[in-house]
Amino acid sequence: MNDRTHDPGNAGQQQQPDTNGPADVLRDGNIKATIWKNERENGPAYNTTFARTWQDESGAYRDSHSFSGTELLRVSELARGAYARTNELRQEHRQELEVEIARDDDDAPPQDQRENFKAKRGSQDQQNRSQTVGRRK
Repeated sequence: MNDRTHDPGNAGQQQQPDTNGPADVLRDGNIKATIWKNERENGPAYNTTFARTWQDESGAYRDSHSFSGTELLRVSELARGAYARTNELRQEHRQELEVEIARDDDDAPPQDQRENFKAKRGSQDQQNRSQTVGRRK
């Protein structure tokens, strides 16, 4: 799980542990959308943070999480890109899961393989749908 911590010595910048870097970063100039992968019991979940990078007087780069009116369109386009990229990452995970299931079922007869895959996939899809419905409330 990616637990970001607040370090008061970094002027509000949030730090990410080195071992759990972002799944992807999308940029438009000095504005970025960072996609984080969080391992869950029933598969990965993805969260996105948005930031505007700026440089302080000492030359250190900082992130701000507020945006001017003229930056909002760029943020919305990054949100659209992050949505698409998150869907790609979920699809990649599903494909990896399918390969893993196929490897696990190599010893089973072909009919059993299909039934096992459908059962496992159906369970995974049901869990994903229940998570989605829960977030919409």
